[in-house]
Amino acid sequence: MTTIQLTLPDGSVREVESGTTGSELAALIGPGLAKAALATVVDGTLRDLASPISEAAQVAIVTDRSPEALPLLRHSAAHVLATAVRELFPTAAIGFGPAIEDGFYYDFDVPRPFTPEDLEAIETKMREVVERDYAFVREEVERTEANTRFADDPLKLERIEELGSDEVISIYTDGPFVDLCRGPHVPTTGRLKHFKLLNTAGAYWRGDERRQMLQRIYGTAWFRKEDLDGYLHRLEEARKRDHRVLGRDLDLFSIQQDVVGPGLVFWHPKGAMIKWLLSRAVEDDNLASGYDLVYTPNVTREELFRISGHIPLYEENQYPVMGAGAGEGDEVRHRVKPMNCPMHTLVYKHHHRSYRDLPVRLSEVANVYRNEKSGTLHGLMRVRGLCMDDAHIFCTPEQAEDEIFLCLDQVERLVREPFGFELDFEVSTRPEERLGDDEAWEMAEGILRRALERKEIPFRVDEGGGAFYGPKIDIKFKDAIGRFWQGPTIQLDFQLPERFDLEYTGPDNAPHRPVMIHRAIYGTLERFIGLLIEHFAGAFPVWLAPEQVRVLPISDEQAEAARDIAQRMKAAGIRAVLDAGHETLNYRIREAETQKVPYMAVVGRREVEGGTLAVRERGAGSKQTVMLLDDFVSKVLEETRSRRLGD
Repeated sequence: MTTIQLTLPDGSVREVESGTTGSELAALIGPGLAKAALATVVDGTLRDLASPISEAAQVAIVTDRSPEALPLLRHSAAHVLATAVRELFPTAAIGFGPAIEDGFYYDFDVPRPFTPEDLEAIETKMREVVERDYAFVREEVERTEANTRFADDPLKLERIEELGSDEVISIYTDGPFVDLCRGPHVPTTGRLKHFKLLNTAGAYWRGDERRQMLQRIYGTAWFRKEDLDGYLHRLEEARKRDHRVLGRDLDLFSIQQDVVGPGLVFWHPKGAMIKWLLSRAVEDDNLASGYDLVYTPNVTREELFRISGHIPLYEENQYPVMGAGAGEGDEVRHRVKPMNCPMHTLVYKHHHRSYRDLPVRLSEVANVYRNEKSGTLHGLMRVRGLCMDDAHIFCTPEQAEDEIFLCLDQVERLVREPFGFELDFEVSTRPEERLGDDEAWEMAEGILRRALERKEIPFRVDEGGGAFYGPKIDIKFKDAIGRFWQGPTIQLDFQLPERFDLEYTGPDNAPHRPVMIHRAIYGTLERFIGLLIEHFAGAFPVWLAPEQVRVLPISDEQAEAARDIAQRMKAAGIRAVLDAGHETLNYRIREAETQKVPYMAVVGRREVEGGTLAVRERGAGSKQTVMLLDDFVSKVLEETRSRRLGD
């Protein structure tokens, strides 16, 4: 019998018989591990616990504390879901069922949409499947056998037909259910303890709008009940904070899909004020940081995007070609711009540049348009018409690291400090489809890493996650209920300067090629505002609140004095609104609270006589603080100036 050596994570070596399974190895290490084992990682590849290990390897036993464990459990939960659906709906065709962030889903082709009652019945059946403790059994089969096994399921037959001739076809069985699947899975269905089906949605087969609509069931699964309960609580909080609902209730924005189209945002006055305040904040910081403001056309000849490489690499996200302009030949084709970077290269190229002129920093808060699929659109989070706080820096390769360092400083000033976000940093490296050679990519990735290391910022690496023209730093925000959102990006580009033949004259009087940094602090203002609505649950800090103070006279006798107070506040730069309606004071206070106004300034007879205000602060209940008008104005202005988050 052949023996092999398996190296464990602690560096120890176990000599075992070739063909030893992961479960057998766990039992050799100890009974506690044998009970907790879920799978193995063999030379970096996740495998079933029952899979034999035939050669010497680095091996780790996966337990519920391993980073691979939750996706493994959720993939298996999707199969348990499909097992239950097939028992209740025997003719259901089976689509795909992956693990996703925080859960799983499975797509089914059924005659009618699932109802809430169906979900309840399916979840009950899932618990029966768990109780039966079916083993997940893997088989590798020939193509003919696979076609026979799935003869009644056209979705699986289509997938089998796409598999290459050299691909292994594997299937998994748990009790009565057989599925085409690469795996791996937890050992048995009984390992699934704490799960919940969440909702259903329509989903086109293969994401193709021309194909049939399937019914997708979403669920979540966790190893511990407290984790499931915590997640469900976060979901409930998320529902309360839904920016689409709050945006309507607070009259911030609308998307008038039937008249104008999906993914195109109307900013109402209050929402427009928030957008303007954020735009002004970033533009003021840009000007103070040595940027120049530019504005560029929304439409351009298509050739610009061929030079840049966006066609064909980004063409599916661009709007279709428009015809020639008046008086132009039929061969001229135009596009609306999906991004600003090619435009900014033309601004740079318009003048001869010396090394003494660099860096050149150009910024533009600009509208761009991207032809996102309608099924992916979601409120402000995914739109077709978007506004980017875009900037491009043209510099020497030697200056690039310092410039990225300054971009990171802007993230600190504009994101972390005024909003208190916890940030997560990631370096995204070269994708498979890319421009340029490996030498340029190596240099660019090294510059990004060094800038983060100089800042002493911890970061992860997303292999292959870069843009087609260069690597990037992706920065995510953690919101008030623990969700992460995509935020700032800082991208280093050696390719567009080459494609647009950008130059500067060096100290040697010879032409040199600059490098280009693409950076956006908020990303898109639509998504960032959607995030802020949900993060603050609509209760914006004073500096960002579209209405900072609501002035409330107690009765008609104080209406004129209250109007004068509101005007004085406005003259001082405070966004104050007078509510002298005929409803009761309590009704008007409740209305201001519903609209999440930070301060209510109540004006009664004593306040008029004493030159004071009875100030009620948002969230403080019925508590009132009597303040001199000038002191209150100073307080609000200071909170606005400092962009203080509040208590």
